[in-house]
Amino acid sequence: MVARLLRRLKPKAKSVIITVYGDSITHHGGCAWLGSLIRLVAPLGLNERVVRTSVFRLVREDWLVAEQIGRRSYYRLTESGRRRVDAAHGRIYHRARRPWDRRWTFVITQAAAARRKALHDDLRWQGFGQLASGVMLHPDPDEADLRALLAGAGAERQVLVMRATAESPDGALREVIHRAWDMRRLAVDYTAFLSTFRPVAEALGAAGKLDPETCFAVRTLLMHAYRRVLLRDPKLPEELLEPDWPGTAARLLCRDLYRLVQAPAEQHLMAELETPAGGAPAAYLSYFSRFGGLDGPAEYDTKIALIGKKL
Repeated sequence: MVARLLRRLKPKAKSVIITVYGDSITHHGGCAWLGSLIRLVAPLGLNERVVRTSVFRLVREDWLVAEQIGRRSYYRLTESGRRRVDAAHGRIYHRARRPWDRRWTFVITQAAAARRKALHDDLRWQGFGQLASGVMLHPDPDEADLRALLAGAGAERQVLVMRATAESPDGALREVIHRAWDMRRLAVDYTAFLSTFRPVAEALGAAGKLDPETCFAVRTLLMHAYRRVLLRDPKLPEELLEPDWPGTAARLLCRDLYRLVQAPAEQHLMAELETPAGGAPAAYLSYFSRFGGLDGPAEYDTKIALIGKKL
């Protein structure tokens, strides 16, 4: 099953490693010994040489930072890498659609070309599309994430954020949408995601005991494939989407398959991951809120019940 997924998806090593950090390592302290990372990604077709080369490049690209303890090298996300991963987490695991008030948010960048490109790349991670040179837009962004992005990039004085109500007919709005985002390509990619992972969900759903290493590999490839499409998806309001938008079915499939494999995947992760403190710490409680709630430890369920009573 994993071999078929690898042949179909052809994932790039650097992207797989970022997926492993974002989906698996961040909620267990965020830091991993390079040797344990090599073991974790071996079932995904990445050998030691490829992992070492990819990690070196990710350090150079300001995704990872190294910490040397004795003869071992440990890697964690940089501040900018963590900021991008956190922004992606909100869109992948948590964000629900809200009623749209027909207001659009425009971010007009006045920075130099190199800085503007970096800022636009970060805005795309939050679902913004490019309307014109120096102008990014979104109909319903997460305002807290946008403020955090601009503050973290030190760009508050180099951008102008404007909000305006759309008074144009739907036809004009659709022209803007197709200029800013490639929605046709997104639909094709969501459809391909469904055709790739539906058979996996059916096979694992009919299986008996699930193999932890296989589940870890499936979970990683699932999130790798879903993230590649979702992070190009502006998550437009329902009013702006075509009927039977395949992104809706893709999210439901991703949620259901993730819930199916996550517990065995965590078992494998805990057995393989090594951190500066030794073995991997228990998952942060926030992990169990992904996709509307995962099966978690008894203490998590107790705390959630107590929080509910307080509310």
